[in-house]
Amino acid sequence: MTIDFASISAAFLLGLLSSAHCVGMCGGIMGALTMAIPADAKRQRWVILLGYNVARILSYGFIGLLLGGFAHQLMLWGGQIVLRWLAGLLLIAMGLYLAGWWKGLTYLEAAGKYLWAYLQPLSRKVMPVNSLPKALALGAIWGWLPCGLVYSALMFAVAQGQAAVAGLIMLAFGLGTLPSVLLSGVFAQTFGSWLRITQIRWFFAVIIIIYGVWTILGAEFHAHKGHDHQMLNTQPMEQHGHSQMHHHSVN
Repeated sequence: MTIDFASISAAFLLGLLSSAHCVGMCGGIMGALTMAIPADAKRQRWVILLGYNVARILSYGFIGLLLGGFAHQLMLWGGQIVLRWLAGLLLIAMGLYLAGWWKGLTYLEAAGKYLWAYLQPLSRKVMPVNSLPKALALGAIWGWLPCGLVYSALMFAVAQGQAAVAGLIMLAFGLGTLPSVLLSGVFAQTFGSWLRITQIRWFFAVIIIIYGVWTILGAEFHAHKGHDHQMLNTQPMEQHGHSQMHHHSVN
């Protein structure tokens, strides 16, 4: 397994930059978890909050591991270029979404609602979350919540073509979302307000878009490299064939 620390770092950055969106998606859940525990039981509250988020992040990692295995098989069939193109396009869509320039990722979220329709009733069964096992169960379920940003990070992860690497990248993405989701009281509100400043959101969005373009350019580089490698492999065969024909003609 080859670990690409640049991709892992990029995934963490993506999670961090999507914090404002994560607060909107999961902030209500964190508030419900907080209210389920008495105010004087601070230790129990932190245990439940940590348990929920650990399970949520591990759920991301499991999804990355699962789909990364399928992606590895697809790459063996020559699908690496397609995966990298999809990853790049989704990263560009993610940047446009965060900047508020295009809401195309909402279509992906709508597609994921079909799966969520089966999982959401399970989340209701663990309410109220007043114990660590319930928090772990809710976090594991909530990791499958339809989210265009998660889908973008997931496609970026599976484009690496290795199951273990895809899992690590999704874990890094989940860790990037942890500060805002875990501290959705004071810190996340401050951080979310900071990210809502137009110029800052645009700056982060442009970084993500550039990384998406770089991913697509990398796909083209791999395509040309593979073509050149194929040409180098065929040339000796052609030369060998010509030498055999010349040898037969001399005889």
